[in-house]
Amino acid sequence: MKIGMILDAPYPIDPRVTNEAKALIKAGNKVFLFCLSYTKNFKKNEVINGINVVRFYCSGITYRLSALAYTFPFYKWIMTRKIKNFIKEYNVDALHIHDLQIASSVFNANSNFNLNITLDLHENRPEIMKFYKHVNSFLGKLFIYPSKWKKAEERYCKRSNSVVVVTDLAKKELVERTEINEDKVLIFSNTVSKSFYTSTNVDNRIIKKYSNSFVLLYLGNTSKRRGLDTVIKAIPETINYITNFKLIIVGSSSYDQELVQLAKSYNVLKYIDFEGWKNENLFPSYIKAADLGLSPLNNNLHHQTTYANKLFQYMSLGCPVICSNVEAQKVLLETYNVGLLFKTENSKDLVKKILKLYYDKGLRKIMSQNCINAIQNHLNNDIISKSLVNYYDQ
Repeated sequence: MKIGMILDAPYPIDPRVTNEAKALIKAGNKVFLFCLSYTKNFKKNEVINGINVVRFYCSGITYRLSALAYTFPFYKWIMTRKIKNFIKEYNVDALHIHDLQIASSVFNANSNFNLNITLDLHENRPEIMKFYKHVNSFLGKLFIYPSKWKKAEERYCKRSNSVVVVTDLAKKELVERTEINEDKVLIFSNTVSKSFYTSTNVDNRIIKKYSNSFVLLYLGNTSKRRGLDTVIKAIPETINYITNFKLIIVGSSSYDQELVQLAKSYNVLKYIDFEGWKNENLFPSYIKAADLGLSPLNNNLHHQTTYANKLFQYMSLGCPVICSNVEAQKVLLETYNVGLLFKTENSKDLVKKILKLYYDKGLRKIMSQNCINAIQNHLNNDIISKSLVNYYDQ
């Protein structure tokens, strides 16, 4: 089967897209990926990881219009034309939409072709966008309505032939809210491919740099809802006991300056390395340099039902995790015993959990092995992808 994946972002950028596409290709399908370029100087066609990547130009104005996708039709019209051309040129047999933002365009373009559509919800977009800075700005409040995105999500879930979500909890919430048949909802967790944790490429400079430190590592977006302010607030007490403490943050967001100012106000900036975004090829080196991996998410409906790639990336290389006790993370940690939970947004409880794992090396060792076992036996991409592969094999 020739599967046309639709992504309203540049590629490569999202490991979820890569993991799904590689699994489908391994099963004998061909994957053509519609994606965007925000610059005019780009390679239109390229094969990456076996995926036939097809890029279309998206201007800065068009990109900004995407925030108004369910307020005004301009973005839908622009993308509909591009997607129609993509379907015609590559003669795909089915469409796989990556996330809600471009869904209306795909359904509009498909009216001429009547192909089966899978809607892949990477996150609970109507809930999470409530925390976006541009949505909470003066103009955002005038023109961007999460309630309209929620209605659109429900509408397109009902119209799709299948829907993909990240966790069992996300499936339960979606089925109850939209009243769609639970049999059409597949689960594809944000796990890792074997190539991520079997790669022998290690940057020894990173390992050496942190060899004498007790390292807490955070990978990914650093926006306020990710809870890094709670981690920074925990540092003053932590360093009373762990003098060689170091927090490494690999990632960034528009919230970074506020995190830096917070660190300065607590006089702990020297204990934090803000590394910014790094090539994913360096992630294993950072993880191997770390003693513990962090996912300190704040509590909201989105975080209750999803979890991020970083958890599986940490686990795949035997790095125990410390997570806030939002429901999805709680279920994961309690199922596989791969780390400790702290009370959401509670820096004092976080300190207790850091110190427990710092002093109990035996527990860290047990949890490290549990991490490896969980990924190798239950949570790797080969296992997680079976339901998606079986669906396209029907």
